Amino acid sequence: MSMEKQADPEKESMKMIEAALFVSGKAMGVSELAGALGVASIGYVRDAAEKLVAQYSNRDCAISVIKIGEKYIMGLREPYAGKVNGLAGQPDISGGALRALAYISKNEPILQSSMSKSFGPSVYIYVKELIDSDFIKASRSGRTKRLETTQKFKEYFNF
Repeated sequence: MSMEKQADPEKESMKMIEAALFVSGKAMGVSELAGALGVASIGYVRDAAEKLVAQYSNRDCAISVIKIGEKYIMGLREPYAGKVNGLAGQPDISGGALRALAYISKNEPILQSSMSKSFGPSVYIYVKELIDSDFIKASRSGRTKRLETTQKFKEYFNF
């Protein structure tokens, strides 16, 4: 008789969720995680993900798993994130667009016309770049656009 220890299915699911979040580097919804696990029960995956969040919140380590809206993401806790940010890849946007993005995130929602007073005509180039990279969304507001950050912005910058 073999005395091999049987793997706990719930613990294995939590490990798979952890692995998926680590490899993806982005926030993942329950249905995405269920697909990665090959599990049909969304409720089962949600419970396992919530247990993983709780497990990480009780750990004394630099890494965390958090829930943002209806998605889960693996990231770094402060102050570690701020100290090692320079090691991470830089966003694929220009410095001017990055400054505009910081301005938008601090003052959102903001009208593009009011930003042009601070940034000048180059703001239109920056806004297009930020929309194309999916860091902001724009909606019509009269003759101008109303600008807001997106879920991708929150995930990318760990908000």
